[in-house]
Amino acid sequence: MRDLLGEARDGESQLPDFQRGWIWDDDRVRSLLASISLGFPIGAVMMLETGGQTVRFKQRRLEGAPPSPGRDADRLVLDGQQRLTSLFQSLFLEQPVKTRDQRGKTIERWYYADMQLALNPSVDRDEAIVSLPPDRQIKKFGRDSVEDYSTPEREYQAMLFPLSRVFHSSGWRRGFQKYWKHAEDKMDLWDEFEQNFVDRFEQYQVPVIELGKDTPKEAVCQVFEKVNTGGVTLTVFELLTATFAADDFDLRSDWEQRESAIHAHSILSGVSNTDFVQAVTLLATRARREAALRDRPDEERAPGIGCRRSDMLDLQLHEYTRWATPLVGGLETAARFLHSQHLYDARFLPYGSQLIPLAAVLTVLGHEWEPYHARTKLAQWYWCGVLGELYGGSTETRFSRDLPEVLTWIRDGRPEPRTVYDAQFAASRLLTLRTRRSAAYKGIYTLLLREGAQDWKTAEESSIAGYFDASIDIHHVFPQRWCKERGIEPARCDSIVNKTPLAASTNRSIGGAAPSKYLHRITHDDEAPRATLAEYLQSHLIAPKHLWADDFDNYFETRQTALLRRIASVMGNNRQTTRKNPTKHPPTTN
Repeated sequence: MRDLLGEARDGESQLPDFQRGWIWDDDRVRSLLASISLGFPIGAVMMLETGGQTVRFKQRRLEGAPPSPGRDADRLVLDGQQRLTSLFQSLFLEQPVKTRDQRGKTIERWYYADMQLALNPSVDRDEAIVSLPPDRQIKKFGRDSVEDYSTPEREYQAMLFPLSRVFHSSGWRRGFQKYWKHAEDKMDLWDEFEQNFVDRFEQYQVPVIELGKDTPKEAVCQVFEKVNTGGVTLTVFELLTATFAADDFDLRSDWEQRESAIHAHSILSGVSNTDFVQAVTLLATRARREAALRDRPDEERAPGIGCRRSDMLDLQLHEYTRWATPLVGGLETAARFLHSQHLYDARFLPYGSQLIPLAAVLTVLGHEWEPYHARTKLAQWYWCGVLGELYGGSTETRFSRDLPEVLTWIRDGRPEPRTVYDAQFAASRLLTLRTRRSAAYKGIYTLLLREGAQDWKTAEESSIAGYFDASIDIHHVFPQRWCKERGIEPARCDSIVNKTPLAASTNRSIGGAAPSKYLHRITHDDEAPRATLAEYLQSHLIAPKHLWADDFDNYFETRQTALLRRIASVMGNNRQTTRKNPTKHPPTTN
């Protein structure tokens, strides 16, 4: 252990820059010190040998270690940072340890061993490890007295041994013996303490697992996550940040600058740094494949398009800098496209993940997406993904197919993308769509806005300004209370078929009343002609006569049919039922 801590002091072992900062609190530090004083195992430390060609990370010292400009580490700590930093600061530094209390508040502490308690077999060893504030004085609440251990003499008197002296204890021992005038009982106490406490620190062995310098980057990432005792997931973005930093490129700062432009669009507010890197990787791997095919038109041997974790970890800095700026433009164009589909708010975005292939496609297309035929195909692909519910779970394979297939479909009239081909929407699905946790639920809600649904009181059609100003949200057509009183089952009452987008003020005027009553209030209070109100209702795919008659059954059946017709239309006709005897889809060339 002494050698390991010495390596940290001298910069021979350092941390890869993706490691989080030191976070252990006072209780955990004391418990660690107690374990070592008893010779208990504290687990292995895992190191990565530096100097390889496959992995290069920016390095930084353990917190508290002195700087040594130009000194590269021989090994990087992958697992054991918290333990090594706790031990280094408490045992190697002649200054208080910066840690935290039980409430998470930052504090500073010196660590001591109560010699008498440490040798008492009936006392738990944790109780023998004492932490003192920076001035080494303990002020008792409500008392004037102060326990002062701020000088060596006071330490000797209290028989509190400073753990910062554990590796060079001879000077403290001499002072202790002199203070007690070489009294025999105190000499015996020290000898027993040295043998059963101090020597255990000197002799403590720490198992070290060392990974070779040519260990692949993906393996480093997986090993770190599986063995890291903090249990914190390491994101691809953090690993790439450390990798790019070795070439003096600050990925985090670069993302923060781009983030403000991206998140200025409400619909894009959920785009994360990892999403951004994944989209860049899609574009970069496509560029690699295109370049390979130009040099040698052999699709079987050309590198594939991908954005899995391994693909992202293989992203090169020059590829990131090549595609990052165009991708920001692609994301902003994606926001324009989504607005054209009446999607304005990330809360109602069916799949945030679908933004990744959408932005990549638009980045490559540039202005080519604007003609009618291109916009129509792009919208069909988008809605097939949403209403076919194809972007939940693991989606990287679909992303890598979408990019080339959508591009060739739009540009060259090649066969429809597999996402379009695979999309299906069963009529029975409408009965199960009851909350906005479902992508298809959000999709149908947005589809109603897209179809021009007008508010029943204000007559406003959905627009960006009206959407936010009027607080448009989805509400019941036949109110829940009305349905419950008449025994209408929740499966139909709460279904998307019985919901529609309305302004908050309109929904309040509906309350729990029967449709005929709230429609009468609208025509009477707002002096809206009944024929005009009928047009507003029809824009929601609702037959007015069924609402005026409070006829839930016929309302439900008619609107269900109308919704299925719109779904089929936006997905490309007749995709709301499962195909029979489907033809074989052309193979994908990735």
